[in-house]
Amino acid sequence: MSSNPFRIQSPQPSGKQPRDLRKAQPQVQGADLKIQMRMKSIKYKIAILSGKGGVGKSFVSSNLAMALAAAGRSVGIIDVDFHGPSVPKMLGVRGQALTADDEGIIPVAGPFGIKVVSVDFLLPRDDTPVVWRGAIKHTAIKQFLGDVKWGELDYLLLDMPPGTGDEALSVAQLVPNISGFVIVTIPSEVSTLAVKKSINFAKTLNAKILGVIENMSYFVCPSDSKSYYIFGEGKGKKMADEMKVDLLGQVPIDPKIAEANDLGEPFFLKYMDSPASKEFLQIADKIMKISESSQGS
Repeated sequence: MSSNPFRIQSPQPSGKQPRDLRKAQPQVQGADLKIQMRMKSIKYKIAILSGKGGVGKSFVSSNLAMALAAAGRSVGIIDVDFHGPSVPKMLGVRGQALTADDEGIIPVAGPFGIKVVSVDFLLPRDDTPVVWRGAIKHTAIKQFLGDVKWGELDYLLLDMPPGTGDEALSVAQLVPNISGFVIVTIPSEVSTLAVKKSINFAKTLNAKILGVIENMSYFVCPSDSKSYYIFGEGKGKKMADEMKVDLLGQVPIDPKIAEANDLGEPFFLKYMDSPASKEFLQIADKIMKISESSQGS
């Protein structure tokens, strides 16, 4: 097999359309059918979104995936942040490669058996940029969904790039019966202003919003065990109340988070007794109750 199992190609130059669009249509339908078949085996599909970069969305996605898996659920994660793929490093699987067989692309196995797919596995060097227009990103997302052997999963998380652009629209369009969106913010006015746009984006699509996670919420001082709200207290809760969505949890600042991320070590796995990891377990429990109770209702 080729070392690159994906077959993403640049779109045709402007003005050059297929000679017979009717011949192209079965290929489109076939790709959509593959996605439907793959996604049928996955119970809950959740997109992790933020209107603002730098809020730790990939950290939240990675550690939420581990918390769900630690709770006994089978989990997969798609790193849709093509221009800044961080999930593999945060899960400790960076440097591995995707392979394929006759049935499709085999995802990389992460902590707790999490199935991981990211464009980072396909880049030849650390400094290789991903220079893709929207049409190519759309094709890549199709392959992530339809060509990967996800198998039977309880949860598939999609770590989205910042904002509400092409990738978010593609995921909303392509993922059948998406379970909902989880929105990530930090306690600052700049962040919450941008995050409100993400919430309204999900509402515009009539998608369910499972809730908001406030990252970098506070810092527990090791010398006096007091909580210090460095960026301000209660801003995530205030924003969630204003937008009429639930606040799922508040993840504290911990210097060990930056240390683990820089070293490419899964924070949740290494520091399971930390306040941040315990908060992720509580958030995962809330998401499981929301998702799994709604299926049974």
